[in-house]
Amino acid sequence: MEELLQQIENYKLEIAAIEATTADAVEAFRIKYLGTKGLMKTVMGEMKNVPNEKKKEAGQILNDFKIFVEEKYNTLKENAQGTEESAADSSDWSLPGNPAIVGTRHPLNLVRSQIISIFQTLGFAVEEGPEIEDDWHNFGAMNLPEDHPARDMQDTFYINNAKAGEQSWLLRTHTSSVQARIMETQKPPIRVICPGRVYRNETISARAHCFFHQVEGLYIDENVSFADLKQTLYFFVQQMFGKDVKVRFRPSYFPFTEPSAEMDISCLICEGDGCNVCKHTGWVEILGSGMVHPKVLENFGIDSNKYTGFAFGMGVERITQLKYRVNDLRLYSQNDVRFLKQFTGVV
Repeated sequence: MEELLQQIENYKLEIAAIEATTADAVEAFRIKYLGTKGLMKTVMGEMKNVPNEKKKEAGQILNDFKIFVEEKYNTLKENAQGTEESAADSSDWSLPGNPAIVGTRHPLNLVRSQIISIFQTLGFAVEEGPEIEDDWHNFGAMNLPEDHPARDMQDTFYINNAKAGEQSWLLRTHTSSVQARIMETQKPPIRVICPGRVYRNETISARAHCFFHQVEGLYIDENVSFADLKQTLYFFVQQMFGKDVKVRFRPSYFPFTEPSAEMDISCLICEGDGCNVCKHTGWVEILGSGMVHPKVLENFGIDSNKYTGFAFGMGVERITQLKYRVNDLRLYSQNDVRFLKQFTGVV
């Protein structure tokens, strides 16, 4: 009994000296002294060791000790609340607040929107189509029959069909399939651009990816010439990269255009002196183009003797690479906030 009384007196001295000015400190006091595994619970457990004739006296002492601890807890709680309220009242509301986290548009979306805006000023409408496409709209209608060697130029993701003999389905390899659907449902004059995501079975690296983004254009009307194509693309380059950029056309081959050409611009990274991006030539290819093949027009019932047209297609990643000096395609799809923050405020 005497030992228990001495312990309680020691605990009172210890508790009386405690100061707690925060809510966390007050909660720690409650857990330590009044919690289910706290000191008060332990002291109450000593009653079993008190002789029966002294249990009434010990019970009164323990009850007084419990009241003492609870009053100390309530006092600490009130003091902590007053301290926090005083701190809030003393806040200087003229100081700047915490900075808000500002989001940003993805660089590919920035460039895609700029490309669309440039061609819209020339009267091009924006059209979109399905990413899961049938073989006809993706290949056949574009003058690539099943045995055409040009199909080997595009490694395709095919979708397995449940029934044999059904139409082959695939993930589109270019947005030319949207052009096919437009020619199928609209009559000339046609002037559209077709932005969208496309898929090819490529090994992912800094220079290649299994999906990327294109913007393709199509213009069909009477008396459309290659000169119209060149002037349209000259205008695009000047609006996108500035009037000092040099341009050249090189003959090329695409099954759906004839004649066909690739368009190069002077390398913006090395300014034409030669670097790894331009392979030390001073030139970078940015798009393919050409006059719509007469057979493609005939596939959709468009009179190739009356109408002519041109088409072009560019990779948004390539344009973004040149505009923002981004050399690794993988960065666009890794969702790295450090990379995306570099484009905050970019218009």
